[in-house]
Amino acid sequence: MTTTPDLWHHYGRVRAERDRGVPGAFRWTWGQDDGPGAEVLGELRGRVVGDLGAGAARQAAHLAVHHEPARVVAVDASPAQYGLATGLFSRLAPRLRIVRSDAVRHLEAARNTYDVLYSVFGAVDFTDPRELLPAAAAALRPGGRLAFATLAHYLNSAPAQPEVVAADIPARTPEGEETTMRRWVLQDRVWVKTLDAAGFTGITVDTFPAASDGPRSAATLLVTAERPGCSGGPSPYRASRVSGS
Repeated sequence: MTTTPDLWHHYGRVRAERDRGVPGAFRWTWGQDDGPGAEVLGELRGRVVGDLGAGAARQAAHLAVHHEPARVVAVDASPAQYGLATGLFSRLAPRLRIVRSDAVRHLEAARNTYDVLYSVFGAVDFTDPRELLPAAAAALRPGGRLAFATLAHYLNSAPAQPEVVAADIPARTPEGEETTMRRWVLQDRVWVKTLDAAGFTGITVDTFPAASDGPRSAATLLVTAERPGCSGGPSPYRASRVSGS
């Protein structure tokens, strides 16, 4: 039997050794140093919220502590990331629930469960959107909101894809061997088209330029959409649009 290596085994381990606290802020941009915060998600008090590709669950922990949701579910398929998240934040249960699962599989088993779903360079980046986005739409309650941050271009500055096509990017196995994983870096119009095909409405795309010109800096696309239905109203935050993603 072939076991798929956990390509997220090394991610976040160094930070987890020195920083075990709940973040005091929620940031969407790649540099985590600018731009809007949790207000993009709308009112969270009493809502059920899902973090898709939660990693060490730092954003989920922030929401659980600072925004009074009924529950935040932090979903990640990586055994290593699940272990990091539980080690850091299992104490926040039951308001924070940490789940090891493939995002699509989890969403398909959670129809009409969530008021809000989000991804911060998480599962939306690393799962075929033609599978993930319809599953997300079905898992949201009518009027529910999806928000995600994704790369506006590749980290090597290559432009985003004009079609729903993944690229192979560098990764490491738990043993440190070099390999690749698939990442979807798409033009803003492609995200809009794919969200529309999945049944979302009210789609917005905002672009936040990189805060620096470093070799791994990148502009961020912040995308929001809603499942049709009775909504609690739009997010109070709308960024100024910046063209040229």
